[in-house]
Parts: sequence; structure tokens; C-alpha cells
Amino acid sequence: MPTPSPAGRPCLLLPLALKSGREDGYHRAKMGVEIETITPGDGQTFPKKGQRVVVHYVGTLADGKVFDSSRSRGRPFKFKIGHQEVIRGWEEGVAMMSVGQRAKLVCSPDYAYGSKGHPGIIPPNATLTFDVELLGLEA
Repeated sequence: MPTPSPAGRPCLLLPLALKSGREDGYHRAKMGVEIETITPGDGQTFPKKGQRVVVHYVGTLADGKVFDSSRSRGRPFKFKIGHQEVIRGWEEGVAMMSVGQRAKLVCSPDYAYGSKGHPGIIPPNATLTFDVELLGLEA
């Protein structure tokens, strides 16, 4: 049974492999990333390990400051699921999204840049929020 999140929305604890019910509301993929759907996707087409995903995103710090954005560059970002090309929060969070879905991913430090941060951009132990839209999949 879902429990209310701090935002008052249902919060479910889901194993990564569970794909049913992922399009509604606010739920946790694993301990280090929370996913809140902004706009549902098709609910059927999910990334598989080794597939290249195409996303638009805006990354913000806890104070709301934008530290990176593919949207401001006008060019989507691509990466392969399961190849450790991105932070763990993205690996697990984007893998739970369906094509067309736009979601807020909140990544705890252990699923982002950890105790080191990224000097000059991301402070140590920062929780990061990403507005991510899964535009498509490539082979």
C-alpha cells in the first residue's frame, strides 16, 4: 500500500525490475533516486541495458541553481544504459522511464557525485534534482 510522500503524493518502494505502475505519481526506484512523473510516457517502451537513450534535462542544486542543461544548449544528451557513462541516479532512474515520459529525478549524494562533488560546480554531498524527458531510444 502506498504511503504519502512529503509532497502528499503516493510513495511506493519498487525494485528496479518492477515495471508495472511506473507511470503514475511519485515513487522510489531504489534508495538513492526518487522519481516523480511530470508527464507520462507511452507506458510500454522502456530502455534496456545497452540501449542508447536520448534525453533532455535540466540539473539543479538544492537551492534551485541550475548547474547543467541540455535544453539551454539546444541539443539532447545521449548515453547507453548500463555502461556507467552517467551517475547512478540516472542509470536507475532513466531505466524506469518510458519513452515520452518527463520526470523529476531526485538523486541523493551516493547516487550522484558523493562526498567529492564536482569542484566548482557541484558541492560535496549534494542532493541533485533533474528534470528529465526521455525523448527516444537508439539501438
